[in-house]
Amino acid sequence: MDLLTGTFQFLRLHLYILLLGNCSARILKIPSATIHGIEGKPLILPIDYNSSIPASGIQIIWLLERSQNPARYLLSSVNQSVVPDLEFQHKFTLQPPNASLLINTLHLSDEGNYIVKVNIGGTTTISDTQKIEVIVHVPISKPIIQFEPPYEAVEYVGNITFRCSVQKGTRVTYQWLKNRKPLEYSPSYTFSQNNSTLVIAPVMKTDIGKYSCLARNDVSEMESGAITPTIYYGPYELTVNSDKGFKVGEVFTVDIGELIQFDCSADSNPPNTFAWIQRTDNTTEIINHGPYFKILSDKVGQKTVDYMCRAYNNITGKLDETQFTVIIASTDPQKLVQTGNMSPLAAITGISLFIILLISLLFVWKKYNLYRAIPWKKQNKRSTQEYRRTQIFSGHEDALNDFGIYEFVTLPDPYAPHRVSDRSSRQKYLWLTVVHDRTCVRLQIYHPIGLKHIYHD
Repeated sequence: MDLLTGTFQFLRLHLYILLLGNCSARILKIPSATIHGIEGKPLILPIDYNSSIPASGIQIIWLLERSQNPARYLLSSVNQSVVPDLEFQHKFTLQPPNASLLINTLHLSDEGNYIVKVNIGGTTTISDTQKIEVIVHVPISKPIIQFEPPYEAVEYVGNITFRCSVQKGTRVTYQWLKNRKPLEYSPSYTFSQNNSTLVIAPVMKTDIGKYSCLARNDVSEMESGAITPTIYYGPYELTVNSDKGFKVGEVFTVDIGELIQFDCSADSNPPNTFAWIQRTDNTTEIINHGPYFKILSDKVGQKTVDYMCRAYNNITGKLDETQFTVIIASTDPQKLVQTGNMSPLAAITGISLFIILLISLLFVWKKYNLYRAIPWKKQNKRSTQEYRRTQIFSGHEDALNDFGIYEFVTLPDPYAPHRVSDRSSRQKYLWLTVVHDRTCVRLQIYHPIGLKHIYHD
């Protein structure tokens, strides 16, 4: 028995020496120098070579080399006859002249470098050797995330540590996801060597989201369930709005008699506590608590009132304030008559409109010279009216009824040719005055050149 064992070991060593010898030609082909397998699954190590020599002239030898251990004989074939090692006779399968090796069931102990040597006999022997590394993987189970503190952290104060792990799996690498997308770089992020741990220090509002980790190896990958940490922050973006009135900046203009509701809101977690403060002169007074505040405008003594909304976060210890002004005014004439008062805003608006109208009228007056046109029209109208009132007398009426002052106007003939003379330019009108008493009638004629008296008894 000892002699047989020694002879067998000698043959194995001799084959191994032959395998490590120099090859006269490269005839073997392999798809990859490294092949990955799954534990519990079969794995084939493909070998291809080209030769026209009959199979009876081909010898195939397979060895397994592990780290820090000498190579071990697995099996061989000569003339299509397979001779396995008794220890591995049920583990490996070889079907010559095909030189590929089938590993029936993979185990972690099967990892190593598999060496194949093919000798092709003839007038001269052709030999070639190839080495394939086999890596056995265990499929990954679903990852689990644990983090500290368990559920919450305060912005700019607290830290969060995430840890991702799997119960099964070999050669696992991790990748962190936020809202199903790869986590982007941030100065507040710190990762462990294999990314299984993520530390966020300090946490901020932007860190809010759903975190998960992706575990993978060369044969599988799995994503964990999402986890959402609670981050306390705020208040931010404090604003005041109203259901009525007109808002310009931080000034609300509301109608007299309206019931107005103001609401104060801010981005905060947890929700803020709110306080409404009225400011008068140099004093402040808290007049209400809560996010809403109502006032009846006609109950307000002043027409312009300053208010302030204060938001406070009990967890973060931060507060924010915003000021606003309420102007009680009305543009409805009926409301102005009923109240008997006019708001400062309405008075300013009316005065402005009046000044604009006055300036516009003055501009038109000067542009079209109305101050010259109006007197001329009046004078022309007067002359026409007086002319129409002129009476014609026949001389047969009673003298007592004819007493008075009469005006005679000479008018040029429109059909006569126009002549220009000094006399005609000087003599334009004749004035006749009839003075009547009981004894006589006296005529007085007024001429532009002189006065003549004509008496008639």
